[in-house]
Amino acid sequence: MKTRTKKIMSLFLTAAILTGTVMGCGGKEKEEANGAESTNNEEAVTISMVMKDMSPDDEVSVKFLEAVSKGVSEQLGKEIKIELEPISEGSYSESMGLLIQSGKIPDLMYFQGGDYQFAITQEILEDLTPYIESSTYIKSMMQPYNEERIKNYPYLLWLSPDRIPVPLVRKDWFEATESGKTLLENPTVENYKIFFQELKEKNNLKEAFTMTGDNSEVLLELDTIFNQAFGITKTWEKEGDAYVYNKVSAKQKEKLAFYAELYTEGLLDNEWLSKKWDTKESAFYNGEVGVISGTQGSVINVYNNKMTTQNGDEAELMVLPPAKGESQGYVSSDTSKESRGWAISAYSEHKEEAFAILEYMASPEGQVLDKLGYEGEQYNIEDGKYVLTDKSAEWWPRFHESLKGFEAEFSEETPYYTEAATKSLEMTEEYGSLDNKFILPDEYVTSWDACEALYKEYVADVISGKKSIDTFDEFVKEWNDLGGKEVTEYANEVLNK
Repeated sequence: MKTRTKKIMSLFLTAAILTGTVMGCGGKEKEEANGAESTNNEEAVTISMVMKDMSPDDEVSVKFLEAVSKGVSEQLGKEIKIELEPISEGSYSESMGLLIQSGKIPDLMYFQGGDYQFAITQEILEDLTPYIESSTYIKSMMQPYNEERIKNYPYLLWLSPDRIPVPLVRKDWFEATESGKTLLENPTVENYKIFFQELKEKNNLKEAFTMTGDNSEVLLELDTIFNQAFGITKTWEKEGDAYVYNKVSAKQKEKLAFYAELYTEGLLDNEWLSKKWDTKESAFYNGEVGVISGTQGSVINVYNNKMTTQNGDEAELMVLPPAKGESQGYVSSDTSKESRGWAISAYSEHKEEAFAILEYMASPEGQVLDKLGYEGEQYNIEDGKYVLTDKSAEWWPRFHESLKGFEAEFSEETPYYTEAATKSLEMTEEYGSLDNKFILPDEYVTSWDACEALYKEYVADVISGKKSIDTFDEFVKEWNDLGGKEVTEYANEVLNK
């Protein structure tokens, strides 16, 4: 307890220095940080919370959290009030950091990056393992990748379909091809290329496939189709008795040579590296390209609705399988940690109540509120089935996007997800696998960032033809010299334990 007290006092002092004003650490600030009890009702417990895209000045946010508070109160048998903490404008992760550094640590926090220093360095995030183990609904919603991430990093909980991209094509265009049927029966790398060629020619497309270069993993949207076919199944591949980073492996060289072929033959967008998300999507909707990759579930639902709105119902989307070769599957799931999610303050006086909010939103009643909204507004119930209204398009889950255990029955006229979105969930489960990526210690981060930047530069040059794939060994040497060798040695220590 003394160690935590020193850490939190140090945090307050840092904030005071940054602002140029020495603020008191007791009184109102301390009360707000710990989720003070309401002065109007001594029995009530107030949980301070911060969430992306939700504001205490927004009527929709306030109404929603009032409904959540009511449901949690009924579940616990005592009054719970949820109060949103305002955060500054700017990027969400930076605003979260500023809020915490100011000394206000909400009981319940949503992170979208920037959580690691607070969890590991400053130790102000609670280990959620015992809460999850004693839960009913949250535990039942956990997927294998959630379970592994909690084991490796027990500070964030995010019950959502994994963020795995899958390839999409207009169903009417696909069915008009001769090579499409062959692709489904035997989705080899070569059959994918033949399909791309026919799709481009039949529909007079600029290119068959486009993606954005604005990704933390620069080739992610193409890799999700082809990586495993080339034998690239995990971040660290076993070659003999040692682990090798897949981006400097012999299999990577072979795959990049194939990507360069696609580019040279006009099948891969020659502007992919500078493409942003909006221009990538516009090219797809406008019929300039035939195939893109989209994140399974809700993102594909949006893509399908936008495509059919612009081009008619016949333009509905379908999901394509990953290519088959040495192996078959979409990109594997990173299980080192959740990239985003819910955290509870280690200093909260109401940890159980804060977690109870997450548990309630995983209950059947809570899931209906979270995913569907309000009866009479976003949905109606007719003959025991949910009928979505036009307002449902504006609604989105604030807590748990996962559909595992969501038993609601929908009218055939208004399904929760389109056929393509539902199929994407099924196919990522069928072709999913777990990665062996791990969290790097701080001492390696700077050199690792340099290695990743070198890779991004190199693949752009190779794919565009500025460099020959014959320079791959030179790239590997430079990568090792930048710090890749040391990280690889550390990886072998970790993975061979």
